Amino acid sequence: MDLQSLQGLTDSQNPAGQPDGNLFQEMLHAAIGQEGGNAISQKLGGLVDMLADKNILGNLLESSSAGPPPLSVSPALPPAPLSLGKETPAEFKELIEKAASLYHLPAKLIKSVIQHESNFNPDAMSGAGASGLMQLMPSTARGLGVKNLLDPHENVMAGSKYLRQMLDRYNENIELALAAYNAGPGNVDKYGGIPPFKETRNHVKKVMDTYHS
Repeated sequence: MDLQSLQGLTDSQNPAGQPDGNLFQEMLHAAIGQEGGNAISQKLGGLVDMLADKNILGNLLESSSAGPPPLSVSPALPPAPLSLGKETPAEFKELIEKAASLYHLPAKLIKSVIQHESNFNPDAMSGAGASGLMQLMPSTARGLGVKNLLDPHENVMAGSKYLRQMLDRYNENIELALAAYNAGPGNVDKYGGIPPFKETRNHVKKVMDTYHS
């Protein structure tokens, strides 16, 4: 007689799930059905009584139907805090003033460009490949002698030098210089002024608004 049938019978007779020794003995008598079976069944019945008293059979039946224990799942770790890596403008004040003095630029103009190019994040990188505080393109940086675009000193000095070159090219016209800084002098020359690019026009306006604020 299989274990599931046996368990069903014991459960129907005993709601608590504990095996009934007398019922199990009767089942053994019926199953053996041979002469001399009484002696065998008596021995087996004694074994069943012992198992029932010690709750061993009940535990076996319960464990066989319960299935494997559930897997232990560790709680999810909280997400690591994001590091923005942004510096405050005050930390670059001396560097900006040094670049302004060297290249004869208003310090506030350099600061305004940095604010809208990288928001003072020296590790900023754009999808187009511009990097650092003043968001210099690699080709422009190489022409300016930059070795490490993410070095704040190199980046600000090179960006300020480039801004001075654009101002010289466009007769100190700050708007045209900013447009050339953003879109390249070739586009400014091509369109005879600020190129009709939404990004460039918005960039020039934002920098000029900050510069004049």
